[in-house]
Amino acid sequence: MTLKKIQPDKNKLNQIVIDARRNQELREQSYRGQALKLYPWICGRCAREFTLKNLSELTVHHKNHNHDDNPADGSNWELLCLYCHDNEHSRYEETRFDNSQASKSSTAVATHNPFADLKKLLDSKE
Repeated sequence: MTLKKIQPDKNKLNQIVIDARRNQELREQSYRGQALKLYPWICGRCAREFTLKNLSELTVHHKNHNHDDNPADGSNWELLCLYCHDNEHSRYEETRFDNSQASKSSTAVATHNPFADLKKLLDSKE
């Protein structure tokens, strides 16, 4: 017996993706444009300087990791290069993951001692 697969409407899915990307671009352009006007074009971590030629490699990082918190004074933003921005988010995720794992599991303690009878073995060879 074969099951009929329901095919999703590709046009509808494509429109959803297009709308989501457009909304994201509009949101990013608004606070990105503001941040680029407020701050010098320098990475806040590695101090790399940017020009119009490589400005696309400079990102706006939300200090509190809430992308909807965009105060007009820019107090939740800092400009980071792509590498430092990726590093910052990786560290944030590691911190979140480590804290949740530490409370859930306990570390197993090793009980085997491979050198317990070493002196005995060495004495028997003499």
